[in-house]
Amino acid sequence: MGETLTRGGVLGTLRTVTSLAEEHVKPAVRWSIGHALPRAVLRLAARRGDLQGRITVEASTGADLTGLFDEIRARGPLAATKIGHTTTRHEVVRAVLSDDAFVTARPRFGAGILGKLAAWSATDVMHPVQPPSLLAVEPPAHTRYRKLVTRVFTARAVEQLRVRTQQIADDLLDGLDPASPVDLIETYCGLLPVTVISEILGVPPQERATVLALGAAAAPSLDLGLSWRVFRDVETTLSSFDTWLSRHLDALRANPGDNLLSRLITAREDGAGLSERELKATAGLVLAAGFETTVNLLGNGISLLTRHPAQLDLLRARPELWGNAVDEVLRHDPPVLLTGRMCARDTTVAGIPVRRGQLVTTVLAGANRDPSVFEDPSVFDVSRANARDHVSFGAGRHYCLGAQLARMEGEIGLRTIFDRFPDLAPLPGARRRPTRILRGFERLPASLTQPDASSTRRA
Repeated sequence: MGETLTRGGVLGTLRTVTSLAEEHVKPAVRWSIGHALPRAVLRLAARRGDLQGRITVEASTGADLTGLFDEIRARGPLAATKIGHTTTRHEVVRAVLSDDAFVTARPRFGAGILGKLAAWSATDVMHPVQPPSLLAVEPPAHTRYRKLVTRVFTARAVEQLRVRTQQIADDLLDGLDPASPVDLIETYCGLLPVTVISEILGVPPQERATVLALGAAAAPSLDLGLSWRVFRDVETTLSSFDTWLSRHLDALRANPGDNLLSRLITAREDGAGLSERELKATAGLVLAAGFETTVNLLGNGISLLTRHPAQLDLLRARPELWGNAVDEVLRHDPPVLLTGRMCARDTTVAGIPVRRGQLVTTVLAGANRDPSVFEDPSVFDVSRANARDHVSFGAGRHYCLGAQLARMEGEIGLRTIFDRFPDLAPLPGARRRPTRILRGFERLPASLTQPDASSTRRA
């Protein structure tokens, strides 16, 4: 009896310890390896003048990085760093992103202590930048996966959302008080894309608030060097989203609707469709990537146009330029600063040897300022003939699946707010996000109309 109780007590203690590890220790290890350690390494490299370290650290300050882009470009096609190589040359960025010698960069910790800790602390919760997300898989899985997903993200499917996107934009602006200052990120730039995403995911109206909250909280999952607090918030949100999504997929299977996720559930290629995990990964990627990048596109676009009133006047005179204006916003101030690729086999890029296992960081924002491609690249010009040649959506097999959707939302979102509020003006207090890879505004205060002169005198 005593021995049984003792054994039971030991087992209970072990279960308690295991539970505590799951709840506290493993997340701390995941954060340390995935965010705290890379951030510390990059900060040290930046202090020593390393280009990779500098661009990653300086990006988090919201500073203008044009000078650093030029410095990297002056170091040649591939500038050597302590971590590998980096480039801001347009031709080289496109070449690396299109070359099958390079694969999506994910942390590889080897068989040592870091590798063992990473394996021990791993979680099964879906993550937008972990397999089987399209951002993280390579052929042949990527080929099959993307072919199925592309079939429901066609130009026609996106165009069918245009009318509804316009309605959403109009409704959001109807709800704003023209006489009151607003934070446009909170009241418009964030709500428009996440509401459109709710339509794509077939979310019923009564559950929209849930998806709005999940989208806002999950978006930082795409970034590097998260603080402990943000990291924990992201993990909690992704877990909640995973649970909600299981219920939602079951509901759509029972009662499919006229939405892209319902079509994705039934999509087949050679008789095979997407697994439950792949469906969740796609939905999570649409939510996190589609939300955050479009928020940044809208916020960056509003900021640029209010700071360049002559360009806004040109758009009013020639509204057919709005589509091109969106591409110029994407070129001039892209939502994503950079992306990395790992070399899968020894190769050469622009005549420079790159060894297997080396990281190449392609600075998308820097390539968009390459003077060999864009005349006067620092000038914001909505009539720029080759604005669409930017690489803000990437290139090659990982070219952004939602590019057409982002362009459509950007065009409607920007045109509609300036049509409705032609006197929209920025107010003090704008603040860029402290993120390192994603580039946009955290706050964008604005007045929607000019103060009435007579009411000002009465006051």
